[in-house]
Amino acid sequence: MGDTGLDLLRGTLDLMLLKALAWQPMHGYAAAKWVRAASRETIGVEDRALYIALHRLEARKHIRGKWRMTSTGRRAKFYELTAAGRARLKSDTSQWDEYVRAMSYVLHAKPESAS
Repeated sequence: MGDTGLDLLRGTLDLMLLKALAWQPMHGYAAAKWVRAASRETIGVEDRALYIALHRLEARKHIRGKWRMTSTGRRAKFYELTAAGRARLKSDTSQWDEYVRAMSYVLHAKPESAS
């Protein structure tokens, strides 16, 4: 999948993948497809970035992968959240909520707000 729409900020791909996997175990392509759909088709995940992020999350023990067959009969690695991954998802989501709120204040501020 190519990147269309918004560029990914550093670190956001990990958070989006953790969120995708919070619902159920899925393989990488399905997680990338979920991100695209959840973003209303504004965020595309490049294959290389996707698999680098999945391997990074697995190395950090935030997800675990297991090989199994897809519904189409292909062998794929399905990823699921670990307890550490759920904790990171909760923490990172809270931080992002604060960041988005602060950015909204800044972007919608009037000149007199700065005095």
